[in-house]
Amino acid sequence: MQVFELKGEVRSDVGKKATKAVRNEEKVPCVLYGGESNVHFAVKERDLKKLLYTPNVYLVNLVLDGKSYDAVMRDIQFHPVSDKVLHIDFYQTFEDKPVVIEVPVKTTGHAAGVQAGGKLALITRKLKVKALPKAVPDEITLDVTSLGVGKAIKVQDIHIEGIDIVNAKSVVVAQVKLTRAARAAQSAQ
Repeated sequence: MQVFELKGEVRSDVGKKATKAVRNEEKVPCVLYGGESNVHFAVKERDLKKLLYTPNVYLVNLVLDGKSYDAVMRDIQFHPVSDKVLHIDFYQTFEDKPVVIEVPVKTTGHAAGVQAGGKLALITRKLKVKALPKAVPDEITLDVTSLGVGKAIKVQDIHIEGIDIVNAKSVVVAQVKLTRAARAAQSAQ
């Protein structure tokens, strides 16, 4: 799993006025949960762009006033009109405790059903996995070469050592659907 370093300043004042003052300085108020106590801090808005606007999943190394914490992002709040980041919640991770995090899904290969006139659809783009922080993969790669028309890969078909997939076992991840043109060609025969 990739590590993203983020520097911030611990804040002692919390509340509406203090939070508004932090946002006026082009900073984002944040909270770190899961450790001995909650830590309120602020980070520069421009430092978050590479962390937020990417399909990748990161383990965040927070450096707050000289102390370092390992964490993952749990929740982000955006402004409903301007889409500016209003608040971020981080969850502190430890090497010996498993963490639940969403990991992107990628497909490889050329599906046999696509050659027969079907269309490959990636239904679930992210899967929730539970694993130790160092064991979480950057992405889950599925080989779809043997997937025929009307066939699907479900969560129950995916097995990765050291990782538990939290999603329901019946959730479809990828499938080859029959297109209208292929259906019309089949009915014409």
